[in-house]
Amino acid sequence: MFLYGMHSMSDGIQKSAGKKMQELLGILTNNRLMGVLVGTLVTAIIQSSGATTVMVVGFVNAGIMSLGQAVGVIMGANIGTCITSWIVSLGQLGDSFKAISPSLYAPLLVGLGAFFIMFSKKQKRQTMGEIIIGLGLLFIGLDFMKGAASAYTDLPIFSQAFILFGSNPLLGIGIGILVTAIMQSSSASVGVLQTLAAMGGLVTTSSAVYIGLGANIGSCVTALLSSIGATRNAKRAAMIHLTFNIIGVTIFGTLFFIFFKFMPQYGAAGINSVGISIFHTGFSIARTILMFPFADKLVDLSGFLVKDHGDAKETAADSEENLTLRHLDKRILETPSFAVENAILEVVHMGKIVSDNLQCAFDAVLNHDTEKIDVVYKTEKTINAMEKLITEYLVHISNLSLNEEQHNIVNNLFYSVSDIERVGDHTENIAELVDVKEGDEVEFSDSAMAEMREIMDLVSKSFHYAINARAEKSVEDAVQVGKYEDLVDTMEEELREKHIERLSKQLCKPSNGVIFLDIISNLERISDHAYNLAGYVISEH
Repeated sequence: MFLYGMHSMSDGIQKSAGKKMQELLGILTNNRLMGVLVGTLVTAIIQSSGATTVMVVGFVNAGIMSLGQAVGVIMGANIGTCITSWIVSLGQLGDSFKAISPSLYAPLLVGLGAFFIMFSKKQKRQTMGEIIIGLGLLFIGLDFMKGAASAYTDLPIFSQAFILFGSNPLLGIGIGILVTAIMQSSSASVGVLQTLAAMGGLVTTSSAVYIGLGANIGSCVTALLSSIGATRNAKRAAMIHLTFNIIGVTIFGTLFFIFFKFMPQYGAAGINSVGISIFHTGFSIARTILMFPFADKLVDLSGFLVKDHGDAKETAADSEENLTLRHLDKRILETPSFAVENAILEVVHMGKIVSDNLQCAFDAVLNHDTEKIDVVYKTEKTINAMEKLITEYLVHISNLSLNEEQHNIVNNLFYSVSDIERVGDHTENIAELVDVKEGDEVEFSDSAMAEMREIMDLVSKSFHYAINARAEKSVEDAVQVGKYEDLVDTMEEELREKHIERLSKQLCKPSNGVIFLDIISNLERISDHAYNLAGYVISEH
């Protein structure tokens, strides 16, 4: 129940953070200090340094984040994970003052949260209800753990075990690694340790220190497992997390061992849950400050441990479909807000590929460039493959815990992918219309070519603004698309009338005249899809 409460609370906080979590992705620049702050904040929200690092592995694998950026976020993640220990401390500290004991009010919190979820129609209040229920269940879970453990605390083996862990650093650290690796959460394992410490004198300071240090290394297991099958840089990100923790634990473990050797009374003394929180937080901050100047060395060390061989082969095999598959890394689904933002990036990426392909088709028509026709056909296959991959990814995201705004965005992305793919189809149609046998080229009169250039320019700008509106979340760009759509519709009607007039005067071949009309019809449809894309962006504001 403690673990479920922790998960439920972090789920609610993520929903509540929503847009702010998405904006954090844009902050991940080469400013490493900012990366530390982002890592701290994200982990404080999702309450798991392992989950944050798994997400970082996903970003590096997707090529969204460099290893230099990843180092800062990983360092910050180890600080952010301390928030859970302080929540647990609040529960344990409150037990000393019955009037303010969180466990006393925990059932009331669950009831209040349930009231918000069941009787409030507003999304924000329902999300607040999730957070309150999670907090209440967390405290109830702590009570259950204490109740279950109390029957065993009087057994001599318990106190002897903690004395043994405290006198043998390697054993204490090993236990911390093992328990955290099994639970796959240092927050949870430290929370259990704090619960035992609250039983009174059972946990010694030295055993708490060594088990806590081991928990930091154990938290790396999740990221290491997630990096299996990822790119070399993603494996290096997981390795940075491991080496950062091992080096930090080695340095501080040695210092504490020396300290307890000369001051055994401090090591043998009991420690409460607040003391564990202070140590956990102090160690995380001190380790980050100590190792921050050597961040580049950690990147170099990861490169040494994960060799470069095979990278050239890997890079050569990167088609647009493979890159899309990498960009839509399922590790990023650990954090729904980031997953939504990542999906937006890939939809924009698909749009830009279609935009380039559209220009190729225009060149094929205006310059009789047969090579560009082949490029259009080849790229259209890529676009179809991308549509399938992105749609599958959006299905995964739609099944995550999203707030109302995020659900709306995901639904719009489904429609956007479909519209962009249809633009790709119309682009292919245009290429097919001028793809004739050699010596039988499609030729238009000078006036027809001038008109074609003009309407193509309008359509190109319309689609460009539509994709940019999605990329920048810009209502101004979306409004601009509407203006171009009106111009295209009006011009398409005028050109149709003019060309029919030219045909009646026999100023051009009937067969070429039909091709001209089909091309401007496809252009008008492309403009319609651009207008749809812009409409989705406007509906989100």
